[in-house]
Amino acid sequence: MSYEPLYVAFLVYFNRDQDYFECHEVLEELWLKLDKEPLYKGLLQVAVGLYHFRNGNVTGGTKMFRSAYQRLAPYPPDSLGIDLGKLRSEAASYADALGDYSIHPFKYYDLSIIVYDPKLLAQIEVASATIQPNVPQRRGPQRGAKHEAALQMKNQRSDMK
Repeated sequence: MSYEPLYVAFLVYFNRDQDYFECHEVLEELWLKLDKEPLYKGLLQVAVGLYHFRNGNVTGGTKMFRSAYQRLAPYPPDSLGIDLGKLRSEAASYADALGDYSIHPFKYYDLSIIVYDPKLLAQIEVASATIQPNVPQRRGPQRGAKHEAALQMKNQRSDMK
């Protein structure tokens, strides 16, 4: 079996780089290409949940992890060549812990996706050699040149005051 290159890239960004913003970007592209397949949306939401919590958005993280768990629940635990059962369980645990965050705060921690399929592992190894990490990682959507020019003009005006 050959896996979608965008799915492979998602796993590289998730496990190697913990770049959850980029995970969202590549998997959303695949999700749209595959007519909004719920399994990919659930994986995407795990990454977005980590992204939100790492950036201090407890509410957003809680919502994403709860939604991810619900979307991943109907699928077999070994779907897509990964340990989906473990990831689903971790999403539920993260959602529960974040739900109690105001009473029991805890330090952010990353998750890893365990890959079972040797063919998928081989594809990840090949892709890892060509996918460069984003340094620094993006912390949000990037705006175009028009926005940057307007921001620069605004900053110049405030410098003149």
